Amino acid sequence: MQLEKISAFRSELAIVETIEEIKHLDTKASALAEIARKEKMSKSVQDEVGAFRCDIEAKKGVWLDEYFPQGGNRGNQYEKVARLPDGTLADEGINKKESSNARLVSKEAELVAEAIEELKQDDKKVVTPNAVVSLVRNKKRKIRVEETEQPSLDGIYRVIYADPPWQYNADFMDKYGHAKSHYSTMSIEELCALPVADVRADDCVLFMWTTSPKLEQAFQVIKAWGFNYKTSFVWDKVKHNFGYYNSVRHEFLLIAGHGSSTPDVKELHDSVISIERSGKHSEKPEYFRELIDKLYTTGNKVELFARKKVDGWDTWGAEV
Repeated sequence: MQLEKISAFRSELAIVETIEEIKHLDTKASALAEIARKEKMSKSVQDEVGAFRCDIEAKKGVWLDEYFPQGGNRGNQYEKVARLPDGTLADEGINKKESSNARLVSKEAELVAEAIEELKQDDKKVVTPNAVVSLVRNKKRKIRVEETEQPSLDGIYRVIYADPPWQYNADFMDKYGHAKSHYSTMSIEELCALPVADVRADDCVLFMWTTSPKLEQAFQVIKAWGFNYKTSFVWDKVKHNFGYYNSVRHEFLLIAGHGSSTPDVKELHDSVISIERSGKHSEKPEYFRELIDKLYTTGNKVELFARKKVDGWDTWGAEV
């Protein structure tokens, strides 16, 4: 019975034109998905409903690209758009995230098909538009990382300074940071797989930046690179950033060692350092590199994920 309804809905989807018609069909399909879930229908039926809902998202994305080619505002210079009254996405009851997801589904048909097939093969998950969008975004991030030409990582270093491009979950990025819009982010698995252990000296110190949401995962990376955690500095950024549980104004500079990692200079610095952050996303104050130079006066030094070349340091990263 459910599959018959989907077949009828597909015929309806082929002829709808207005956003009101698309949204009305979306409402009916969502209700059908809820019934299938509550009545615990077979996974194949629930997957089929979910795949159809993705088709609706694709149609919505096409409509948005036609009538809102500039994003949230109508581009009235377009002839077909000029037939519509002036307005915004909000006037149509569509928020920014909904618009972004629909456009993604409409443009990435191949990745969407792959994601749907993966979900169908997963006994623990069913096909839904949100699950498909999440998989597609992950696939696009992996493709972007693979296509980013990274220089080789070689040499042997006593000091390693790293500011990893942490990958946050989609909800966090949508609401707050959008790190991926500034640079290619990396998953924990990708960071752990980097051959950092191959370039550390027998006696080596690691300085690694992380944020509160990524603190636990940072220790996974430290262990994967062959270091043991020692202590940390706290950068008080003075200006606040949004967070889920508090208004965040700090980052951690974790210190880890392999072999002997004690500083050359026995000068103790305050563990909390207040420097107002710049307006550039994720940019760290030069003070901390200078502090490392003061503490470690000998040995080769390298900065991972560097943004610029600095005298006395080797650099590795796509932005250099």
